[in-house]
Amino acid sequence: MVRWDVNPIYMTKYIKSIFFCTCLFWAFTAKAQDNATYIKAGKLFDSENGQYVSDQVIKITRNRIAQVGSDIEIPTDARLIDLSAYTVLPGLIDGHTHLMTLDDLNDETPMSDKLLYEGDALRVLRGASRAKSWLESGFTTVRDLGDSGAFLDVALKKAINEGTTVGPRMFVSGPIIISEGGQVPGLLHSQRDVIEDEYTIIRNVDDAINAVRLHLTYGADLIKICANNTPNVTSLTIDEMKAIVKMARRYNVKVTAHATDDLAVWEAVTAGVDGIEHGYQISDTTLTLMAKKGVALIPTDISKPLFHKLYDITDFQWDREKNMKRAKDRYTDRLQRAIKAGVTIVTGSDNYLDLEMPQGEAAKNILIAYEEEGMTPSQILRSSTYLSAKFMDKEEELGVIKQGAFADLIAVKGDVENDFANTLFNVVLVMKDGYIYVDTEDFVKEIRVSDAVLRSYEGDYELNPELTISIDKYGDHLMARSKSQGDFEFYPKSDTTFYAKDVNLQISFNLNAEGVVESFTLLSGGEESVAPKQQ
Repeated sequence: MVRWDVNPIYMTKYIKSIFFCTCLFWAFTAKAQDNATYIKAGKLFDSENGQYVSDQVIKITRNRIAQVGSDIEIPTDARLIDLSAYTVLPGLIDGHTHLMTLDDLNDETPMSDKLLYEGDALRVLRGASRAKSWLESGFTTVRDLGDSGAFLDVALKKAINEGTTVGPRMFVSGPIIISEGGQVPGLLHSQRDVIEDEYTIIRNVDDAINAVRLHLTYGADLIKICANNTPNVTSLTIDEMKAIVKMARRYNVKVTAHATDDLAVWEAVTAGVDGIEHGYQISDTTLTLMAKKGVALIPTDISKPLFHKLYDITDFQWDREKNMKRAKDRYTDRLQRAIKAGVTIVTGSDNYLDLEMPQGEAAKNILIAYEEEGMTPSQILRSSTYLSAKFMDKEEELGVIKQGAFADLIAVKGDVENDFANTLFNVVLVMKDGYIYVDTEDFVKEIRVSDAVLRSYEGDYELNPELTISIDKYGDHLMARSKSQGDFEFYPKSDTTFYAKDVNLQISFNLNAEGVVESFTLLSGGEESVAPKQQ
């Protein structure tokens, strides 16, 4: 044991050696965040209350919203994104996607082709491309509900979370839990094993119980079932669905049900599910039961522009306007009766058809469909943000712009209230987790430091006798490494100043009169320390 009172040299070394640790502590806990991003919002949508507020400032620290208000002071050297001329919305949520599926409208057996010829590797790669499309269209979160092979949705979610590929936050169900035959019409009995990876097929209550265990073990966030197997004619029993719901409740996981007709909806609601996907035919009695039990409806309707695209691609020969009006009238009647009954509406596109356009753009048409069916812009935006997040028990973190929420937001150009459709497709900025993925107006000026300058900073710097930090060029920025404190990536603020995105640290390099690097200054939590460069 070292006796500090006997050997003051060790005391000095000890004090210096803990200084960097103290800096790191302040990096995570300091109230004053040197590297915060500030956003000026001309108009901001308050999704909790369905209202717009003007002239707001949003302060973002790392990947969270730190403050929102009209009287937030913006430091003179802060990173500022000026959206004073735009409307800022929470990142949109698509509550019903199938990122691993894209069906050719003129292919009579798209499921067979997908299962037999596409393969898992190609399917996930294509899914990753589609995920990027959703994010770039303004959807920062999706619920992916099956048609994704044997937990390929879990793999894509992991790839997005670790930064291997770009996409929205994913909440995934794994394979759909379903009765015999799945949703593949015309399947031969001798070929039924072909769909066993695409669906989790159950034949009794014990299968139903074990299916929930299996799904949660392999990474599912929620459970998706088919109360009826449209286009096939079979369905789960109420007892099977009750067993699924009971087991899911045990693990605090929600259950949502594909149900297209009134009987399937009623049975699923009676069994205790949390959400109904599609619900094309629902009686007033069943809607009243849904409202009473707090079961959400996810209407996956088609907009008029997408109807026209579909007709063109399939060369639809019958009366297009009459056909479209009949469908839209049914959609509208069901949606308005659901709203009147007090049923919560959650947004879901169910976009898995190749409409010869980016899938994320096609998915956004669900919001246009809702407007066509009588919902107001504020109702639609609330449904596709706050209410969708609340349905997932994530309303404190997603679908809102408030303190503590993830920094997921978008900005649109135009009049949201009076020109909803055009404005919604005029997305100028998409931010997810504090990172900007779309910036059409160059709001953020990217700072680039030359390779030669970055290399001039490489070397070892002694913060104290016990702690040396190595600086290396790392792509277009720097990496700071130390044996005891780990690695931190630093990005340029200027030619000589760099900041860490994930912690509140900043380093500034000090040059002599000849332009040679002599040291760097570490700034953390308002405290500075100088680390000389070692020769």
